[in-house]
Amino acid sequence: MIYFKNIKLYLLIICLTCSFGFVQGQGNASIQKEGDYYKIANVPIPEDIILEVGGLCTLPNGNVAVSTRRGEIWIVENPTGPKPFYRKFASGLHEILGLRFKDDAFYCAQRGELTKLMDKNGDGEADVYETVYAWPLSGHYHEYSFGPIMADDGSMYVTGNVAFGNQEWWRGESRVPWRGWTMLISPDGKMEPFATGMRSPCGIGMVDGEFFYADNQGDWMGSGAVVHVEKGDFTGHPAGLRWADRPESPVKLTDEELYKVVDARFPPKGGPYVRLQNIEDEEVVPFYTLKEKFADVKPPAVWLPHGILGTSTSEIIVDGTKGGFGPFENQLLVGDQGQSKIVRVFLEKVNGQYQGASFAFREGFQSGVLRMAWGADNSLYVGQTNRGWGSTGESPYGLQRLIWSGKTPFEMKAVRAMPDGFEIEFTLPVDKKLASNPDAYSITGFTYKYHPVYGSPVVNDKVCHIVGVKVSEDGRKVRLVADSLRTYYIHEVKAEGVKSQDKQLSLLHNTAYYTLNQIPSGPKLSISELSVRPKKIEEPKPVVKKKAQPKADVEEKPKTNAVLAKRQTKLPSGWGKVDQTIQMGTKPGLKFDKTTITVKAGSKVKFTFNNTDDMPHNFLIVKPGTANDVGQAALNLGLKAASMNYVPKMDEVLYHTELVSPGGHDTIYFMAPDKPGKYTYVCTYPGHYVVMQGTLEVVE
Repeated sequence: MIYFKNIKLYLLIICLTCSFGFVQGQGNASIQKEGDYYKIANVPIPEDIILEVGGLCTLPNGNVAVSTRRGEIWIVENPTGPKPFYRKFASGLHEILGLRFKDDAFYCAQRGELTKLMDKNGDGEADVYETVYAWPLSGHYHEYSFGPIMADDGSMYVTGNVAFGNQEWWRGESRVPWRGWTMLISPDGKMEPFATGMRSPCGIGMVDGEFFYADNQGDWMGSGAVVHVEKGDFTGHPAGLRWADRPESPVKLTDEELYKVVDARFPPKGGPYVRLQNIEDEEVVPFYTLKEKFADVKPPAVWLPHGILGTSTSEIIVDGTKGGFGPFENQLLVGDQGQSKIVRVFLEKVNGQYQGASFAFREGFQSGVLRMAWGADNSLYVGQTNRGWGSTGESPYGLQRLIWSGKTPFEMKAVRAMPDGFEIEFTLPVDKKLASNPDAYSITGFTYKYHPVYGSPVVNDKVCHIVGVKVSEDGRKVRLVADSLRTYYIHEVKAEGVKSQDKQLSLLHNTAYYTLNQIPSGPKLSISELSVRPKKIEEPKPVVKKKAQPKADVEEKPKTNAVLAKRQTKLPSGWGKVDQTIQMGTKPGLKFDKTTITVKAGSKVKFTFNNTDDMPHNFLIVKPGTANDVGQAALNLGLKAASMNYVPKMDEVLYHTELVSPGGHDTIYFMAPDKPGKYTYVCTYPGHYVVMQGTLEVVE
């Protein structure tokens, strides 16, 4: 209950801060809020119903069907009214993580099968539970199954999580056939393995009749991403390759072939991995480099930079409202369970490959966003759950609607690849004078490592020089000509200096992340067409001779260890011994295993943080009342965040560990504050600070 009360307080703070589109404003330009354009409204849930949403779909009559992780299916009648009516349609199922309705029947993915449910006698409850197809299970708790997603011909895509390993328990394993795979199942129950390389493929969707999925950061997955999947593709996680030698497998790459190329230290067929403690010193091997050796390899269409655009990607849905939901028709909305938000993706096809840009869109949902469905009124239903996975927000579950206000936000509507750079399209005309200044923009290219360690820092980052800019006549498009662009790299495109035509608005979100898989052919802009930076004339600086300084009568004494570093990893000289040794661990659901620790004022403390969770965490001790400010500052670190351990440089931060990977640990030494009181410890990994806090009591 202590955490529950705190969560409400934290959510209030987040609503007052995170929902703003923070930009570097110029002059008197107004700062927009996400809620000005897209309002979040609750769909009331009766107190006796635990609606941990795992699946969501809208029925032809406008009602909404919701499946839950507890194995129930509910029909929500009058969902937009003040008192919706909930009718239980089915129960007794196992961890339903997807729901579709077609031809008077529901289809849902349970833990171990694709099930068809029908109401034959018309009493409003399912009386037929029919197994369409059942797949093997090992019994491991992490073998979730997601779907189905319907293809145009009625066949259905279902994806499956990998289990976790024994040597390093967060390491993904495919213990039984087709874990870590996408399966294509016909209406009459015939299954064909479709593709592999999936780690945690909760995000699935159809785009123009083609299958896409979104994976989560983890081992072998440097960040979340949206991937276009075709039959026979390998999308990155090697666990599923264990079954590639089966005759029915369309994937030809084997795990032995992959490991020989990636690293001989990591043997195939479930052999033990060598623990890599220092991922910074490891050789950089991006995933796309394997494409040159193996035809099966399919890099992401669009990366979603971890911690910036989410931590646990979920549902993929296309805006097919024809303008009924705002100016982003035919673009993708992608949910994020960990950060309880939705991001936006613009897709284009260049040289036969999908690529495009990802943008922030809407934060502030009450729990982890797992499933989405369009309502009859063009509002977006958002189904949410937290249990066991952890997420920001004040509730363990929820059902909400996202409603467009009818007003057009000032945004980057799209970013497109050009033969010599990028084109930004805006939702409203820009101020041409400001937009013609190359200094209004910046571009940085980067990528991630492909390795068995959990996640990856940003690597190979490089600033791309902007040669010049051209603004269209109508003020809605800007061409950026830049050098140093790299294929298969993510490019952070910032437009911080751009304002609307009337100079009243700065951009709601001023950053896009474009995944440049292919550079299109075509004419390039000439220098004469561009607005360029004026050349600076460097004047010679006068030479100033330094006067010799007299030697001090007394030599400066070496500095003592009285003031410790914020991360002191060795026993400070002069301490002799510590006064107190503290061990801290983690619990599922974004929690430390201790809610309070007590130390004596001014005492010498040895502190060890053991991360037993399946996601990275850090540990910061901060000044009283500053945990949320520090957590928000960590979110704003952008591409620098991972290299800084998600620890912002602030006076409010007293001591901290490094970012500790799953199964890892870090030990620091610190002097307890001299002033008694209640200080806060917090994890500032993206989104965690809202709930992952505790109290450091300093006593006399």
